[in-house]
Amino acid sequence: MSPTKRQVALAGALATVYLVWGSTYLGIAVALETLPPLVLTASRFLLAGAVLYLVATRAAGGRGGGAPGRTQWLAAGVTGVPLFLIGNGGVVWAQQTVASGIAALLIATVPLWIALLDRILFGGRLSRQAVVGLVLGFGGIALLVNPGGPGEVEPLGGAILVLAALGWAFGSLLSRGAALPESALQTAAMQMLAGGAACAVAALVTGELGALRPADVSGRSIVAMLYLIVFGSFVAFSAYVWLLRAARTSLVATYAYVNPIVAVLLGSTVLGEEVTARTLAAGAIIVVAVALIVAAPGAKQRAPGRATEQARLRSADRPHAAAAIRGR
Repeated sequence: MSPTKRQVALAGALATVYLVWGSTYLGIAVALETLPPLVLTASRFLLAGAVLYLVATRAAGGRGGGAPGRTQWLAAGVTGVPLFLIGNGGVVWAQQTVASGIAALLIATVPLWIALLDRILFGGRLSRQAVVGLVLGFGGIALLVNPGGPGEVEPLGGAILVLAALGWAFGSLLSRGAALPESALQTAAMQMLAGGAACAVAALVTGELGALRPADVSGRSIVAMLYLIVFGSFVAFSAYVWLLRAARTSLVATYAYVNPIVAVLLGSTVLGEEVTARTLAAGAIIVVAVALIVAAPGAKQRAPGRATEQARLRSADRPHAAAAIRGR
């Protein structure tokens, strides 16, 4: 590939990740108009995971890999549940009462939680820059949620979003040493299937599945769900995995700053969500905090899913390919 074509390809892949993953919060909001949250999450990730698994397993078989074993499926289950049931499922549930832009800003704090949990649970070191990022980030969260103040975020929805961010952070850290496949796509597919199955069980237990009336589901919601599957889980994720091999990690990591900005703009423009001065200030603080954490010396949460030149993910970073699609 010539240098010019390579630059065009890099720009196109980055734009895809920026815009598509930033727009998935809008897609979730539209899908929720007539689809229950757990049913939506289960359907999305079971369908996306099944297709991605077939593609990834066939590709892995061509490289001498193939179908994973019981140990790898167990690891996918242990890590996929916090990532996709608590993480993505939490986001979808919370967006019933919380604006999509606010949800995106709160989920943008995942790198902060990874840094904090890594320090508390695994003894990871925090540089001075990371500590500043944590202080700023949690200050931004407090300003955004504004508990007890005017214009506060709906308390339960806000709490679920914080729990969702913690779920992704915890699942990502658990995945670091888990016995997952070498292939990023195969790992993500297995975690989607495990998390989607857990969401289906939760939908059954809570009565969502039994109360679902297919005739009440609008075509608009179905289109939104298909958008989440095709563009959020396939197109953008494929572009992301390619970028991990073709671009600098620091460049790929910029999606974490851009996605919430895209989500806020789309929520305001398409859904008419109010964007207050406090939201803008809190959002700016959170984005700066995330940038400090991601760029901190020795940061373990650098661009999720970093791959080797042979398109294999290193043991410490491999699991984050699935965590990278948080909220998407």
